[in-house]
Amino acid sequence: MSPRVLLAAVRALLVATVVLGLAYPLLVTGIAQLVAPGRAGGSLVTVDGEVVGSALVGQATTDADGDPLPQYFQARPSVSGYDGAASGGSNLGPNAPELVALVQERRAAVAALEGVDPADVPPDALTASASGLDPDISPAYAAIQVRRVAEARGVPAEEVQALVEAATAGRDLGFIGAPHVRVLQLNLALDREFGRV
Repeated sequence: MSPRVLLAAVRALLVATVVLGLAYPLLVTGIAQLVAPGRAGGSLVTVDGEVVGSALVGQATTDADGDPLPQYFQARPSVSGYDGAASGGSNLGPNAPELVALVQERRAAVAALEGVDPADVPPDALTASASGLDPDISPAYAAIQVRRVAEARGVPAEEVQALVEAATAGRDLGFIGAPHVRVLQLNLALDREFGRV
């Protein structure tokens, strides 16, 4: 290769690096900050000026021993322990004996916690999402938790159900996806409405 061709290739590499690796990402980030600053910044949720989480990342609502806190709605299980730096699934197939055993264990634990028949435990209470960080649950999973949360807080179940309905989002554009309940927002609403327990 001639020195002239090599120099042209190096120049092209430098220009592409500056344009595609620096200028383009800065431009897209700037536009995102103008159009949707909350989303571009990670959809952070604050309470009294303090960041308490992100609307995009699930959180554990458990005590120091890993037991569910009865006064809060529980999120989907997480393989990564809700650690955003360790996001990922288990990569176990539906017939893997480890996954089958884990699902059976989770079904029994959720049924016992919620006081429901194991057959009534919804799938999202049993399986982690692909990222392990899903912040939402199905309305069915929220519905079986209403009684427990209301009893733990000493409030009528109807009032808790009203907060669940307020935290439920429908399908995107009316037909994409499924209705889902935003767990972090719901738990924060419980604390606002009834106080921290």
